[in-house]
Amino acid sequence: MGLAAAVSIAFDALLIGLGFILVNRLADGLDGAVARASGASDFGGYLDIVFDFIFYSSIPFAFALNDPANGLAACFLIFSFIGTATSFLAFAIIAAKRGIVTESRGKKQFYYLGGLTEGAETIILLCLMTLMPSYFTMLAVGFGVLCWITTAIRIGDAFRMFSSD
Repeated sequence: MGLAAAVSIAFDALLIGLGFILVNRLADGLDGAVARASGASDFGGYLDIVFDFIFYSSIPFAFALNDPANGLAACFLIFSFIGTATSFLAFAIIAAKRGIVTESRGKKQFYYLGGLTEGAETIILLCLMTLMPSYFTMLAVGFGVLCWITTAIRIGDAFRMFSSD
């Protein structure tokens, strides 16, 4: 569904793309609920996060394909997603190594570190982009800045938790 959203957006079928985004997120929520009820697997958790990040970056890429004038803002947003993704995943790796766990955001396969720009905010952004494509650059750059603030906060959190070695 996620890549169908990207293809739809790339070919200027923005409302169809929006529909696929919403169905994708519904399916993502349902598969998590099924996994928790039937026993989550490490591989399932791995695939979930990999496909989430591929999906998140596919939408700005699709907007760049749709209109090359969106290219620079799309690149900045995807670049910003790298900051949030790596700060999130690197924290989870070190937390797992140290045996640090949390269920503050529900039972997850790994430590879930929050921030200003999490999944729900990202989905709202992607939906707004499909509904207001003329604001793509403003939305992408603004959200990208928030991603870098999130990355900085996570680095600070990691420093506080992990620098006592």
